[in-house]
Amino acid sequence: MSDAATIDLLPASVNSLRVERQSLRRLVEDRLRAAIIEGAFPPGSHLADRALCEQFGCSRSIIREAIRLLEAEGLVTVAPHRGPFVTFLTAAEAVQIYEVRAALEALAGQGFAERASDEERAALRRVYEELAVMDATVGQHALLEAKRAFYDVLLRGCRNDYVGRMLGQLLNRITRLRATSLSSPGRLPNTVRELRRILGAIDQRDGEGAAAACREHVRAAATVALAVLRERERAAQHSRDS
Repeated sequence: MSDAATIDLLPASVNSLRVERQSLRRLVEDRLRAAIIEGAFPPGSHLADRALCEQFGCSRSIIREAIRLLEAEGLVTVAPHRGPFVTFLTAAEAVQIYEVRAALEALAGQGFAERASDEERAALRRVYEELAVMDATVGQHALLEAKRAFYDVLLRGCRNDYVGRMLGQLLNRITRLRATSLSSPGRLPNTVRELRRILGAIDQRDGEGAAAACREHVRAAATVALAVLRERERAAQHSRDS
C-alpha cells in the first residue's frame, strides 16, 4: 500500500494535525531563517531551545527540526555539548562568494539586456523605482525584499536557468552579505546609483555594458561587506586574546 493510500485511510483529524504541524514547522523555519539572515541573531549567537520556544510560541521538537534544516543550509553550526550557534561567515569565505556572484550576475545582466521581453524590462524598472525612493528608515527587511524582487525579475528575464539555480544555492549567504553591506551608512544611495547604471545598459540592450555594471555593483558591495567582516574578525580575535 502506498504512503498516499495510507494517509487517505487515516481519520481526517489526524491528517489535519499533520498539516498544522507541518505548517507551524515551516513558519518557524522561515522566521528563524529571516532573523539570522537579517542580523536579529548575529553570528555566534547561541540558539537556546528554551528561549526560542518562548519567542516563537512552539514546542522544543519544532525548534529542533528547524535548527536541523538551517544547519543543513549552513546558517547554523551545532557545537558538541554546547548546542546550536549562528554560523560565522568569514571574510575569506565572503571573497569566494563575491567572486562567484559577480560572474553569475554579470551573465544574468547580459542575458536580460539581450533577451528580456518589454514586459520584463518594465517590471524591472518598476522594482528599481520602488527601491530608489526608499531610505534607511524603511528598515532592513524592506530593503532586502526590494533587492530580492529586483533580482527575481533579472533572473527570470535572463533566460538562463542555470544561472538562477547556481545563485539559488548561494542565496542565504548572499542575503547575509547583502544585509551586511546595506547596514553600512551611505551604502543605499550608492546601491541605487549602481542599479541605475545596470538599467541604463539594459535600456540600450547593451549586454556587455550590463554585465560590466553588474560586476561593478558586486565589487562595490564586496568592498563594504568585507570591511565589516574583517573588523568583526579583528574584534573577535582581540576579545580572545584579552
